[in-house]
Amino acid sequence: MTAVAEKRKTRPFGLVIAAVGIPAFMGALDNLVVSTALPVIRTELGASIADLQWFVNAYTLPFAAFLLTAAALGDRIGRRRMYLIGIAVFTAASAAAALATEPWQLTAARAVQGLGGAAIAPLSLTLLAAAVPDRLRNAAVGIWGGITGLGVALGPVIGGAVVDGLTWNWIFWVNVPIGVGALVLAAVVLDESRGGARRLDPLGLLLSSSGMLLLIWGIVDGPDRGWTSGRVPVMLTAGAALLVAFLVWQSRNPAPMLPLGLFRSRSFSLVNVVTLTFSAGAFGSVFLLAQFFQVVQGLTPLESGLRTLPWTAAPMVVAPLAGIFGARIGLRNLVVAGQVLLAAGILWIGLATSTDAGYGDFVGAFLLAGIGMGLTFAPISTITLASVSEQQRGVASGANNTIREFGVAAGVAVLSSIFSSHGGFTSGQDFVDGVVPAVLAGAAILAVGAVVATRLPAKI
Repeated sequence: MTAVAEKRKTRPFGLVIAAVGIPAFMGALDNLVVSTALPVIRTELGASIADLQWFVNAYTLPFAAFLLTAAALGDRIGRRRMYLIGIAVFTAASAAAALATEPWQLTAARAVQGLGGAAIAPLSLTLLAAAVPDRLRNAAVGIWGGITGLGVALGPVIGGAVVDGLTWNWIFWVNVPIGVGALVLAAVVLDESRGGARRLDPLGLLLSSSGMLLLIWGIVDGPDRGWTSGRVPVMLTAGAALLVAFLVWQSRNPAPMLPLGLFRSRSFSLVNVVTLTFSAGAFGSVFLLAQFFQVVQGLTPLESGLRTLPWTAAPMVVAPLAGIFGARIGLRNLVVAGQVLLAAGILWIGLATSTDAGYGDFVGAFLLAGIGMGLTFAPISTITLASVSEQQRGVASGANNTIREFGVAAGVAVLSSIFSSHGGFTSGQDFVDGVVPAVLAGAAILAVGAVVATRLPAKI
């Protein structure tokens, strides 16, 4: 073992977790924290409905499109360096968002936030794997999964609480001192590492980022603008063509940013399929079900967010336990169990949803779905890292995160289209008529993922 490796493995475990967990928490939190503040922001900034959509999409689009690019840049210029750049960009953009006085200013700041988040998400996991001893890696990844899951869970709740108690600007101001502290901590605690290739791949960066941006943009716009007319089919076609060109270029480039040989690994290929079905089925359903209590029962966004906590907060507890006991129980067994429980929970919700359904009809299903998500987060990340060499972990994490974000966008778009074709927002019954078939479709997608998960190797 080298002196550097020895030094790395003696870092205090808690400091390492904090150095990667705090920025990952901020990035996950800001996916949804703005959602509950939208009505107030609309009034104070004089924003239109289109502006409100862009306050959300301006973050998610660059975040999803540049995950792989950020991971590839980290492999070349240094993962720690790229990670620190991501934290700095995210923090500065949070301050800009808090200072926004016009809708376009908030949209621009959110887009820059998304770029910073794209560097944080994949590299935090890669740096964590490199900073802890092998015997602690599964537990560390489990804790990391719980922290990021907590960010997703608390986004709507924190957003609602901050808006009720302060002003909407504080959902962004709170990131600034936390981001500065995280930047200093990461700079002190984490060591530098790089991937295998040293040369940049400018054409690959351009093709992958522009292709993902157009493809996800088209998917996000599809339910509202229509799938067969206007700009949506153009963006989808152009995005798919650019990604095909990217894959062709990667197969010929001697120093590719995404080595296609990664997919020769059975576990890596299958875990990415499970990631796709998991994110599409689960988050597509969450997107619709989070609105049930507001539309049908007339509750506030904060009240709705609190009622879904048995689902969204359960991964915070279960994911670390899955990381700790994953090697003993078997990572494949955990993923299969997680997908089965998640599919069963969402199926239960779909069958129980009606205009006169009470909160008690959903609590058990929410808890079941939350446990399923918690059993999935950490093992998927661990399998992804274990399926490749240490030098390939950065790009592998970037690819897995990209597929996850694509799945979220695709799941929301597809289930929203099913919802729109069967119902709408004109009444509580109209909403139920649309949400039931959409959620049942989400359960079916998760069931497919459970079947695929059974094909994962028993030992990774």
